[in-house]
Amino acid sequence: MFLFSLPVLAQDSTATVTYEPSSVPKGIPDSVSVHNVYIVGNEKTRKNIILREIDIRPGIKYDWEEFLGILKSDQQRVYNLQLFTSVEITPLFVDGEEVEILVSVKERWYVLPGIIFDLADRNFSEWWVNQNRDFSRVNYGLSLYHSNVGGRNEKLRIMGQLGFTQAFDLVYSIPYIDKDQEHGLAMRFNYNTNKTIAVKSAYNKQVFYTDEDEDILRKNLTASLQYTYRGSYYNFNYLTIGYSDTKINEDVLSQNPNYFLDDGTRQKYFYAAYNFKHDRRDNVAYATDGELISAGLTRYGLLTNDDVNETELSLVANKYFRFSDKSHYVTGISLSSYLSPSQPYTLVRGIGYSPDFIRGYELYVIEGQQTFLNKNSFRFQLFDVAYDISKLIPIDEFSTFPITAYISANFDHGFVNDRNHIPENTALTNNYLYGYGLGLDLVTFYDQVIRFEYSINSQNQGSFFINMKAPL
Repeated sequence: MFLFSLPVLAQDSTATVTYEPSSVPKGIPDSVSVHNVYIVGNEKTRKNIILREIDIRPGIKYDWEEFLGILKSDQQRVYNLQLFTSVEITPLFVDGEEVEILVSVKERWYVLPGIIFDLADRNFSEWWVNQNRDFSRVNYGLSLYHSNVGGRNEKLRIMGQLGFTQAFDLVYSIPYIDKDQEHGLAMRFNYNTNKTIAVKSAYNKQVFYTDEDEDILRKNLTASLQYTYRGSYYNFNYLTIGYSDTKINEDVLSQNPNYFLDDGTRQKYFYAAYNFKHDRRDNVAYATDGELISAGLTRYGLLTNDDVNETELSLVANKYFRFSDKSHYVTGISLSSYLSPSQPYTLVRGIGYSPDFIRGYELYVIEGQQTFLNKNSFRFQLFDVAYDISKLIPIDEFSTFPITAYISANFDHGFVNDRNHIPENTALTNNYLYGYGLGLDLVTFYDQVIRFEYSINSQNQGSFFINMKAPL
């Protein structure tokens, strides 16, 4: 019997093909026919969820090189479900040019109760430097996350939070509601309150306001329903309808009379958004090969009595070039634009707000109506290891601790157009900005990413930054 494997570990979805040609009668065949597809290891996940990601079909004859390419793509898609710590696809030759496909998966731990202890600020450096490591700006609470409800890749998240932002959040999504597995639904409900809020920006930094005599300065309720359509493996369509209702204490208007662009203390509106996404990344958590394109149109204010009348356009285009098993280059463009000259502060965008940033400017916000950004990184893998910790944690889903380290050379640049030319922010708005530096990226347990970077910006300011997500 001839077999080869395409191993995928939790920290890297790179496929490696190995085989022994001498074990196949008359060498490697020019073509193969698939007899059947078997799946093992899916104790919770339903078979049809995995088969949805597999393009190989029984009864079809494939050219050998085409066959290998399809297997690699299938493997990456199954892993990108983020339901498994490892995915291995093995073709087994059973009779001449006839093969059977064995898909072997190792499931993650799907139910994760958690203790919330995170920062309310935009990033770690903002909290450490601008907010002087103020522990009153920490959120804490409890959460429950189920990433595979019913074995159908449904997601359920319930969160109760206190601290800087008091919040309750409920999210539920089901990727497929039809037999053909093309249509899905998601819903979200969120309610949060704040005793301290950002009311404006000055000198390209957020200005926060707290009234010691007031218990709560802002209350916000949002609810949304999202329909998804996935007509092909790599193309996704999202249509979202939602409602937002925000109330502020009147003292907020003393700090920024244009917080809602009027003298009111309540802002309510319906909104609708359409987003198209083409996602062909090898690993959605930390990609090293493939591409991502996302284009969106959002309309804030659907009814005549809504308090917001705004339209937003957005585009993200990322490309990942793999040079070798050790090195790759990533580049990404992000564009966004509002059609109106001014927005309520609740809709403010720009560089410094997730996901748009320039390395070296983590401590700043550059606000405006149009944003252009290009991020670039050349990365080289230092090591890729997996430690057996089964003696320490005797649970199969946590028995391996993987860690991959990359050194990166980074260069980002961009521009924010502010039509209002706010005097105290002109140092960075309407100006070409750039930042560059070196970093160390760690990709570890359950695809968690930690980045340590030293960056220098176009004002010749150099700083060390820590971030908890892949830059693109």
